[in-house]
Amino acid sequence: MPQDSDLSRIAASLEAIAASLSRLAPPSPREPDFAAADCFVFDPDLGLKPVQRVNRVPILLLKGIERSRDILFENTLRFAKGLPANNALLWGARGMGKSSLVKAVHAAVNAEIAGGDGTGTAGGKLPPLKLVEIPREDIAHLPGLMNLLVTAPAPILLFCDDLSFDHDDTAYKSLKAALEGGVEGRPANVLFYATSNRRHLLPRDMIENERSTAINPGEAVEEKVSLSDRFGLWLGFHNCSQDQFLAMIEGYVEAYGLAGLVAPEEIRREALEWATTRGSRSGRVAHQFIMDLAGRLGRPLEIVANAGKG
Repeated sequence: MPQDSDLSRIAASLEAIAASLSRLAPPSPREPDFAAADCFVFDPDLGLKPVQRVNRVPILLLKGIERSRDILFENTLRFAKGLPANNALLWGARGMGKSSLVKAVHAAVNAEIAGGDGTGTAGGKLPPLKLVEIPREDIAHLPGLMNLLVTAPAPILLFCDDLSFDHDDTAYKSLKAALEGGVEGRPANVLFYATSNRRHLLPRDMIENERSTAINPGEAVEEKVSLSDRFGLWLGFHNCSQDQFLAMIEGYVEAYGLAGLVAPEEIRREALEWATTRGSRSGRVAHQFIMDLAGRLGRPLEIVANAGKG
């Protein structure tokens, strides 16, 4: 039978082990300070990190996606005013402004709230809409994040960029439950927007594999593709035409104060050559050309006053 001295040594050893494990464990997420900023990035260890300077462009500089722009803006504005709104999935071609549109809509809605009567459905002053980005690799932590957001004193636009799921990835089940399927469901003050190159968020070969190997192929496929059904609003983004690409270039030239420094015909010729060498036309390619042009002209890439507001 152990002596008291042995028990004391065992207890001390256990306390030392517990202290070591405590130091190794990640810190608990801090209670978020929603007044710190309008935008945040979620970190599963640290909670919500405020972002003071958001990388985005004015909404009217996003050319070739006007219909999607208007639909998403109206959906987001209704949500900010306390009215019903749908989760949104922005899917389609690379570089066509999906994530840029989400960030631009967030800023435009807050500008609309600040410039309007500022009252919601309950008659009180509307708080600014908060944007919270959750990285794709942290989607499994979504239920915990929802618990942090449900107490927020403002509506939350929860955003995941480039969302998709690969083989043997079960994190999509957390997303399904958090959006609509769980007992608690999505908090009333949270709206979820995601961008993806895939309409169903899952690779086609993964869906085909389920059809060929599952005991009940129809049910197996339905269980996976039903994730995208949680998004009431689908907005498709497709490769732009040459005219749309040149409209993007012209908008950026005006916005960054480059007009008059190079002849318009020369800019058009160089822009088309740039797109040809890249093998694609998109908003991203247009912006990359403008970065190159501004660099060659020795001009900083800064939005001039009132750009994109007319």
